[in-house]
Amino acid sequence: MQEISALIGVIAALTVGVISPGPSFVMVARTAVSTSRSNGLMAALGMGFGGVLFGSAALLGLQAVLLAVPSLYLILKVAGGLYLAYLGFRIWRGAKVPLAVSDELLGRGASRKKSLALGFATQVSNPKTAIVYASVFAAFLPKAPSLGFSAVLIACVFLIEAGWYSIVAYALSSERPRRAYLRFKAGIDRMAGGVMMLLGLRLVLSAHRA
Repeated sequence: MQEISALIGVIAALTVGVISPGPSFVMVARTAVSTSRSNGLMAALGMGFGGVLFGSAALLGLQAVLLAVPSLYLILKVAGGLYLAYLGFRIWRGAKVPLAVSDELLGRGASRKKSLALGFATQVSNPKTAIVYASVFAAFLPKAPSLGFSAVLIACVFLIEAGWYSIVAYALSSERPRRAYLRFKAGIDRMAGGVMMLLGLRLVLSAHRA
């Protein structure tokens, strides 16, 4: 009974955190609307695998490690912030570059693999996600979770992360959103790139203040 209550608490807390807009949402949304539904879904899977990494690390004591070595958290914040800012800059710089969307291009396996890797990298580059997982797990986990409980919990983490971003990818990859994106690509890309750069720089500055 204790493990069931803990599982419900973790799922509820993580769901609220996942659906909050952030760099991951921006990246999945842009991937889905600018390329294809399959690419967007692969990016969503990357988010799921990133969540599994954070969830597994939290189970193994991520919070204790970060508290014991504060400089590690600062390094992660700076590195993650710079990576997000770099992604934002690339989107901003390519805002005026015409996008050729063809079935042949969108069907390439390499493109889908790249979307998977980009989703994973975007997820793990945000150290705040690591802190959220560590804090939520520390708050709700029983003192001695069973192996079965841990396995179910990690599976739920994947389903929450990949499931939500799959919904985002599916909704934004239909024909009408894509036509709107292609029509207003420059403005949308500049806005998305600007948001990513601001989020990344905010992480770096918060590390400096800490």
